[in-house]
Amino acid sequence: MDTTETTAATTGAGAPTAPLYELRHLERTFTRGGVAVHAVRGIDLTIARGEMISLEGPSGSGKSTLLQLLGALDSPTGGEILFGGRNLAGLDDRALTAIRAKEIGFVFQHFNLIPTLTATENVAVAMIPNHVRLKERTARAEELLTQVGLAHRLGHLPSRLSGGEQQRVAIARALSNSPSVIIADEPTGNLDSETAKEVMAAIADLNHHAGVTIVIATHAEDVARLTDRRVRMRDGAVLEDSTASPA
Repeated sequence: MDTTETTAATTGAGAPTAPLYELRHLERTFTRGGVAVHAVRGIDLTIARGEMISLEGPSGSGKSTLLQLLGALDSPTGGEILFGGRNLAGLDDRALTAIRAKEIGFVFQHFNLIPTLTATENVAVAMIPNHVRLKERTARAEELLTQVGLAHRLGHLPSRLSGGEQQRVAIARALSNSPSVIIADEPTGNLDSETAKEVMAAIADLNHHAGVTIVIATHAEDVARLTDRRVRMRDGAVLEDSTASPA
């Protein structure tokens, strides 16, 4: 069966929509000490709009490299990666920067918040490259922080927030420019199990109610079980692509 058929999202009328990502024989090779390292090798993958997908595998399996390619932070050495129908490999740096600023949100294991800015300011600052006015930035930041359960922490510096609260600020920041997709690299890696559940609940809520596509690289079984689809990787290739079991 055609992969596009099985993974494409549908509109309310039932008509199929174009996938958000199409990966065709995707390759990423590095050279280290004169030796070629195949970090990603021959991946064919389609990701539908509104899908929540986990990339799983041991360290060195290629999932972080694949995440970088999906986030337009790196370029393939072979094959194609289409994002909304555009081949990222054929775009210049200016076009890629615009895509990252407007259409892709990033959440990392390390929260990467600016320590001297409040929660609201940390979210609002991400909108500056898109020339959003200060008043609108502030209102949008407060709205997003409320959405992730931090209405009572708007004026707090990161040092006064728990790890889970800091990660929720990072999620709000990733949503600030209304992206098509959130790329999350081990988003619960620095959190205890209970806090990780809370953060994943916030991410899942965004996917289910806002329709944001979520791609998560994770080692955690509890995280992967919450996704719609699980892609297991090893040695740069996809071993298994399956619908996740209910949590």
